[in-house]
Amino acid sequence: MPTVGVVVLTQGTRPDDLERGIRSILAQQDVRLDVVCVGNGWAPTGLPEGVAALALPTNLGIPAGRNRGVAQVSGEYLFFLDDDASIPDPHFLRDAIALLKNDPSIGLLQPRVVDPSGITSPRRWIPRIRKGEATHSSAVFSVWEGAVMLPRAVFDATGGWAEPFFYAHEGIELAWRVWDQGLRAWYAGDLEANHPVIQPTRHADYYRLNARNRVWLARRNLPALFVPFYVGSWTGIQVLRWARNRSALSAWFGGWREGWREIPGERKPLSARTIWRMSLAGRPPIV
Repeated sequence: MPTVGVVVLTQGTRPDDLERGIRSILAQQDVRLDVVCVGNGWAPTGLPEGVAALALPTNLGIPAGRNRGVAQVSGEYLFFLDDDASIPDPHFLRDAIALLKNDPSIGLLQPRVVDPSGITSPRRWIPRIRKGEATHSSAVFSVWEGAVMLPRAVFDATGGWAEPFFYAHEGIELAWRVWDQGLRAWYAGDLEANHPVIQPTRHADYYRLNARNRVWLARRNLPALFVPFYVGSWTGIQVLRWARNRSALSAWFGGWREGWREIPGERKPLSARTIWRMSLAGRPPIV
C-alpha cells in the first residue's frame, strides 16, 4: 500500500473549510497516510485523531509553511492541500499515485479544480496558455498550488518550495525545477479537487508580490540570457492587462523594482537541455 505524507496549510481563519479538507484526506482509501496540519502563525487545535499539528509562531508565508510541514511527515509521496481546498473522491490519492507509477516521466501532478457550489471555474486554474477543455490533461509549466502531488524524491531534488517568495508564483518555480530533473509537470484533467472561486486580488500585496516574484523567478532559475526576455515579456503583458487600472500598475511596478533591488535567494539556472525540452513541449521560458 503506497504511503503519502500530507501537508495541510492554514492560518486558522477558515475552520469549516479546514475541517472539510482534512476529512476529505482522512477518507482516502487504499493508501497509508501521515498527515500534518501546519498553522502559519496559529496553533491548530481540535484536529481529528491521526492528524498531527505544527504551530509556527509567525506567518512564514505559504512556501515556507509547506516546507516546514514536509519535515514532519513520512511517505513515498507528498501531497499539499490548502485549507480552503478538499478532495471529493476517496480514491483520489490512489488514482494519482497510479498515474505517476504508470508514467514515470511525470514528476508533479495538479488535478482539475472545481468550485463545489457549481460556480464556473476561472480559466486561470488551467495552467496552460491555450486553455482548452478543463478535462483535457497535458504537460504544463506552472501549477495551481492548492492541491499538488509529487514523489518525495522529486520534491527533495527541487529544493522545495521557494521560501523567499512568501506568496505567488512558487508553483511556477516548482514546476520548472521538476522539468529540470528530466521529468514533466502534469495537469490531470481527469482528477478533481474542490476549491471555491475567490479573487486572488483579495491579498493586500497581490500586485506587488506578483511583480517581485516574476523578477525573482527569472533571476533564480533562468540562464542570464533569458532573464530580460522573460521579465520583459511579462512587463508588457501586465501593462496591457492593467492599462486602465493605474493603482494596480503602480503597485505592480513597485514590486518590479523590488525584484531587482533585493536578493531573491538561491540561484539555480535551468540547464540548456531543460530549456530545449520545454521549448519542444510548447513553452520556452520567455513568457
